[in-house]
Amino acid sequence: MSDPQGQRRHWHFDWRLMLFTGLFLPLLIGLGLWQLDRAGQKQAMLDQWQQDALDLEWPELVARGLESGRPLALTGQFGERTWLLDNRTRDGVPGYEVLTVFHPIAGPAVVVNRGWVRAPRTRDQLPEVATPEGALTLAGRVSDYPEPPVLTDPAIPQEGWPRRVQSLPGAAARAEIPDLPDAIVRLADSDQPGAFRADWTPDLMGPQTHYGYATQWFALAVALSILTVVASYRKTGADNDNDNG
Repeated sequence: MSDPQGQRRHWHFDWRLMLFTGLFLPLLIGLGLWQLDRAGQKQAMLDQWQQDALDLEWPELVARGLESGRPLALTGQFGERTWLLDNRTRDGVPGYEVLTVFHPIAGPAVVVNRGWVRAPRTRDQLPEVATPEGALTLAGRVSDYPEPPVLTDPAIPQEGWPRRVQSLPGAAARAEIPDLPDAIVRLADSDQPGAFRADWTPDLMGPQTHYGYATQWFALAVALSILTVVASYRKTGADNDNDNG
């Protein structure tokens, strides 16, 4: 390798540079491989969940244990009990998430989060939440109960439905309907029967996210390798023959 002034570049061994590269290059490659492995595990999990959603009925899913993020379909009808989860905003607008009990054809009832509605202008009013009647088939995903924060004021008992709540722990919901499972269902999208604005942020980090992280780690490994090679070549010539770095 040479330049227009007749100086040449030669490989120069720098033990400090090699030690740095030797420590961090395997680490970066290992992190990339780990993210690829996580992506494979996540894809296998999603594939299994999709298969279970097709093959298993609601009572079987409940018996196996409801895992957050699992897709499912339910056929049944909505009940009369609805909770309005307070202090939920969309695009900076205050509102509520609507949680209504759903009674499948077979198996225990379950709370369904139907999405977000805008709050009325005054706190003494509640939004109107119409609930469809008759047999319906819903698509959604298993989700956790909206638990209260660590420090919260005690809930004030209310009468009638719907009820405004700051949170809905599983124990509070089961005080109304004892056989509720340990999870709720969030509707898949706003096109589902009885849905309001159901544009959820995904709970589950998908395989593509892990692939993106893996690409970043591998890119850093490549960049480190290139920089190490470039930095190891030094110019030699009339002014550099005695330069030992």
